[in-house]
Amino acid sequence: MNVLAYLVPLALALGLAGLGAFLWSMRAGQYDDLEGASHRVLDDDDLPEK
Repeated sequence: MNVLAYLVPLALALGLAGLGAFLWSMRAGQYDDLEGASHRVLDDDDLPEK
């Protein structure tokens, strides 16, 4: 039973840390351009000109 006194607050702290990281990434604009990466994969910018 003593283990629960450590595990419950630890689980709550990790959950809050994950939520904080998610909210930080939302504010930083990490999810603004969802289609840009899929279009950049198909670009042939790195091929030499012929």
